[in-house]
Amino acid sequence: MSRVFGRCVRPASKSFKRTKYSTSADIKNVCSPLSSGYIPTEIEQDCQNLWESNNFFRKKSDEKFIMVLPPPNVTGSLHLGHALTCAVQDSIARWKQMSDYEVVWVPGCDHAGIATQVVVEKHLWATQSLTRHQLGREKFVAEVWKWRNEKGTIIYDQMRRLGVALDWDRAVFTMDEQMSDAVSAAFIELFEGGLVYRGKRLVNWCCALQSAISDIEIEHIEMSCPTELEVPGYNEKVTFGKIFDFAYKVCDTEEELVVSTTRPETMLGDTAVMVHPQDPRFQHLLGKHVQHPFRGDTIPIIADDAVDPGFGTGAVKVTPAHDSNDYEVGQRHKLPHLSILTDQGTITDIVPQFEGQPRFIARGTILKALTDLGLYRGSRAHSMTVPRCSRTNDIIEPRLRPQWFVNCKSMAKAAIAAVENGDLQIHPTNYTRDWHAWLHDTRDWCVSRQLWWGHRIPVYRVNSKHINVDEGDIWVAARSLEEAKSKGATKLGINENEVNVKQEEDVLDTWFSSGLFPFAVFGWPNDTIDLNRYYPTNLLETGHDILFFWVARMVMLGLHLTHKLPFKEVLLHGLVCDSGGHKMSKSRGNVIDPMDVITGASLQTLNESVTASKERGIISPDEASVAIEGQTVNFPQGIPTCGADALRFTLCSNNIKNKLLSVDVVRMEQNKFFGNKIWQTTRFLLSSILRTPNGQQQARILSMEDRNTLQAMDCWILSRLSELVEEANRNMNCYDLHFVTSAFTSFWNNYLCDVYLESIKPVVHHGSCEDRNAALLTLWTCVSVGLRVLHPFMPHLTEHLHQHMSQTAQGSSESTSIMTESYPQDEQWSIWRDVSLENKIEVSVLQSAASLRNLKATYNITSGKVKGSMICNDPSVYKFLQEMVHVVSTLGRVKSVNLMEGPADPPSATATATVNDTLTIHLHLKGAIDLTTENARLQKKLKNLQKDTDKLLRIVSAPGYAEKSPQHIQDNHHSKLSSLQKEHQQVKSLLSSIKDM
Repeated sequence: MSRVFGRCVRPASKSFKRTKYSTSADIKNVCSPLSSGYIPTEIEQDCQNLWESNNFFRKKSDEKFIMVLPPPNVTGSLHLGHALTCAVQDSIARWKQMSDYEVVWVPGCDHAGIATQVVVEKHLWATQSLTRHQLGREKFVAEVWKWRNEKGTIIYDQMRRLGVALDWDRAVFTMDEQMSDAVSAAFIELFEGGLVYRGKRLVNWCCALQSAISDIEIEHIEMSCPTELEVPGYNEKVTFGKIFDFAYKVCDTEEELVVSTTRPETMLGDTAVMVHPQDPRFQHLLGKHVQHPFRGDTIPIIADDAVDPGFGTGAVKVTPAHDSNDYEVGQRHKLPHLSILTDQGTITDIVPQFEGQPRFIARGTILKALTDLGLYRGSRAHSMTVPRCSRTNDIIEPRLRPQWFVNCKSMAKAAIAAVENGDLQIHPTNYTRDWHAWLHDTRDWCVSRQLWWGHRIPVYRVNSKHINVDEGDIWVAARSLEEAKSKGATKLGINENEVNVKQEEDVLDTWFSSGLFPFAVFGWPNDTIDLNRYYPTNLLETGHDILFFWVARMVMLGLHLTHKLPFKEVLLHGLVCDSGGHKMSKSRGNVIDPMDVITGASLQTLNESVTASKERGIISPDEASVAIEGQTVNFPQGIPTCGADALRFTLCSNNIKNKLLSVDVVRMEQNKFFGNKIWQTTRFLLSSILRTPNGQQQARILSMEDRNTLQAMDCWILSRLSELVEEANRNMNCYDLHFVTSAFTSFWNNYLCDVYLESIKPVVHHGSCEDRNAALLTLWTCVSVGLRVLHPFMPHLTEHLHQHMSQTAQGSSESTSIMTESYPQDEQWSIWRDVSLENKIEVSVLQSAASLRNLKATYNITSGKVKGSMICNDPSVYKFLQEMVHVVSTLGRVKSVNLMEGPADPPSATATATVNDTLTIHLHLKGAIDLTTENARLQKKLKNLQKDTDKLLRIVSAPGYAEKSPQHIQDNHHSKLSSLQKEHQQVKSLLSSIKDM
């Protein structure tokens, strides 16, 4: 361990170790005989080993595609938001690599100052009953490093379970020496450029952390009535959702001003009472003063437009040091700023009788003291929003405190211009409005945190040895103590030996180091080969909730420090919610752990995980109880084993550009079943080839030379395949992944399996050698191309099946990965598109087959021995159907179909369906149904339909119905009546057909 300018750093992270495997051994394992069913957990690890051991994630190319993964918290574990990020980015990365790009996708972990410190503090208390203050800073930081070294690679291992193609050799931890050097260089450049300053400003203060925090670490709790909340450090819950009234005596009069507040303890720091300048009730009091009941001084009555005359009494108290709105008023009216709270959240010596009391204890004692003075006027319920620290659950206090700030105005203008001139594109585009609005009104960035874990700010207070260092106010930014002395001597104009220096105790906001990530990972501030080759990056994909906390700051810092945009495009995804659209949280018990989706978890296992978190001090007993109750409601049967591919496919099947993305385990399990359908299709293909003499010759992608050997159905599915390739490329290019997954699902289910595969089974089993070879060649092409289209979303399944297909084609285990194959391109497959053929087959063949199946269902016929007939009045369609009638019978699930050229009389004893103006379908019923049983069934159904119809008719014809019933109820009634009458006619027609037999 080395020590750099007063902080501990570790060498660059190499925690991810790749196990080496031989290529042939891996492929042999992957290519074990294709089992009868798809079991994700049995194939996924083998695929990951194959990719990593053979470095299939990397290839050199003139075209480059560069991304960085938003670095998750080092002590965290993979949650569904991380899984979404990984699934989306990995899909894009794999697509780009298969499209002949050199892809560099850099992973990393964030030291997560607040989150990590809180986790370790809770762990220390739960396991050793120690606080960080009892340990001291140096020992506590050592404990954090110990925690990081033990837990820091967990999330990497979980990412690997998802199958991500990250460049693990480039993994970066934001406290690595490389990142620490970048942080120092950035801060020093900003400081010396006049953009960093120290000032006393209002900040969000967490008393439990004893630190300022950013807006993203605050959750706002809405309440409409008195609500009790647990607050750290208090044995009893604290009530919020109330407003309190008390009076100020107006000096030199008998009058009083009653003010209202939700935080009565802050009245100790009041420096004015404010009314609206146009409010007639208070005009005579303007310029007068009121007596502060505890401090003994007087404070002015001022007028300001910020007051809402309709709120409370129309007079409000002003506490500039503890309220953001009051702070602005205080600035306008030059009011004193009196701080009433210490860092720990106790009352200062501003009023000695309350000194040292915790703020919410002081609330009660202050109200009692006001009551004793005859000034308390009571309380009532009040709707309000309470800001709470998401890490500690403490109530946030606005406080004035010296902090380090970055002036963002000039950098914000540059970031706005980058979007306005099109150099930076944001997807979806509606976020550009938010981008402009936020950056136009951006405030200076508070970058100091009063923590022990993080990048200690590289700034030093300097003065002469003859003056106590703590009394100095001259600061220099430096990389080391020696450099600080040198700069300090220059600034003071004295010899270095006469200079005292002391480094700032605070650490930098975690977002500061994260803001440097896209260029620091490639070696900035050094002019490295990687920086020149891979920076700027191409795409930044992340959640929309950190557009300003992270994305905007990367753009501002990138433009200022490197004079380049850190990326050209930003893709923002939404917040993952449960199937009901609720945010996933411990309090709802609806959190889905990606690892549980991959491996499966019983309800007992889910509950045990929550209990373990409670025992480690990560969550409170109350939170654990609520989470277990929620799990019982949300996952009564636990979570089924779905595998990584089903999880990824489900996540990418959402429109990621929506603000909220609803997912549930039911869809994930359904997508596992879909994976099994892909498996079985491939298994049918491989077994058919192995059973066919010289079948291996059909184990290839067809070419245009094969076109003359193909039948109409072969050409039809190839046209549909061409459409899939076009859809996939168009939507991948604009990051609409859900359209790609939808197009693939439709192709594989609706066209390849339900139609084409069923239509060629008789050909494969009993057809001529030429027709069978054409069918197998076509099916091989569809499966092979389809797997490549699917690979970015289901990498393990497609890799495993690709290896089996490759082994079958080559007759050996020597193969390459599907990752090294080319992604199907439009220009290659557009030549197979035949929209005219698609229409002919779907109108005449598929609709005719569907009509036969529907007629069979109508008469409850399950046997395939029933026959059918077709009457066609269009000569051209008739000629086409002569070649396709066997396909109609196969897909219609009937023994045979007799094609008749019209006009012609339909066969007797048949049920009829009209396909279109020139084509009718007839199902032969004689001998296929029991006439007596069917007649009885239909008579009973007709009776029930008549009963329902009569009942509804009585309702709609009742007196006053039209005047009294809402229009939507009337519409529903008439719609249902029309449906009943139509079904009534159909049943009567069926009865008539039976009677004629």
